[in-house]
Amino acid sequence: MRTNTIYCGDCLDILRRLPDACVDLIYIDPPFGSNRDHAVMGKAHRRFNDRFEDVDAYLEYMKPRLLQLYRVLKPSGSFYYHCDWHASHYVKVLLDGEDLFGYRNFQNEIVWCYKSGGASPGKRFSRKHDIILFYTKTDRYTFHGLREKSYNRGFKAYRFEGVEEYCDEAGWYTLVGMKDYWEIGMVGRTSGERLDYPTQKPLALLERIIAASSNEGDVVLDAFCGCGTTLAAAEKLKRKWIGMDISPVACSLSRLRLEGDYGIKVNLQFK
Repeated sequence: MRTNTIYCGDCLDILRRLPDACVDLIYIDPPFGSNRDHAVMGKAHRRFNDRFEDVDAYLEYMKPRLLQLYRVLKPSGSFYYHCDWHASHYVKVLLDGEDLFGYRNFQNEIVWCYKSGGASPGKRFSRKHDIILFYTKTDRYTFHGLREKSYNRGFKAYRFEGVEEYCDEAGWYTLVGMKDYWEIGMVGRTSGERLDYPTQKPLALLERIIAASSNEGDVVLDAFCGCGTTLAAAEKLKRKWIGMDISPVACSLSRLRLEGDYGIKVNLQFK
């Protein structure tokens, strides 16, 4: 198994060539079954199709790939499935199956909230969040609890005995265990991260997942790597990584990104 490699082709075929239990952390951001064509304006070559006949067809597509991902994950490994309102409830039932992770190994439903575009009332509340389903293969898994700021009421110091408090430009706060509700900005039009790739995810989102569920030197796998955000975050945090995508454009863009940002040589293999 070669790490720091991007494989171009259907991840189902590529995964079948990997040995059992060889990966420490898996994150995937596959098609959501949104019944849309995704493209960047003026960049038709950066386009992909997310159309399935129905939800059964979507799940039928994902199931054999999920079985392979489960097989290559170590017993101490973690799995994150990024989806949205189109598919999250169906996907969870699938992942809860005994031939996959099982109900007892479901750890979190993480809600990633963001601002993007307009938020007009229309016919429903504005859809401004994605779901990330966090599973582990067993109850013996790597996890580093992260902490976040919790501002005091009125942003004033409490002065409670035994409570460590801090102060920044907004006011006084304590540090608490990170919640499953994450407010991280999308990659906007003015962002320095922007690669003009549809569905690009922010580096901070993947850094948080990788920091929490792996150690330096671990192997991180993204089987739908797109423009390579997972791979970039893994490289930044000193993890090994494997990327896969069926799109030659995505694979080439990922390689250019990694080589340009980190000065490394990336092996790109076409199936």
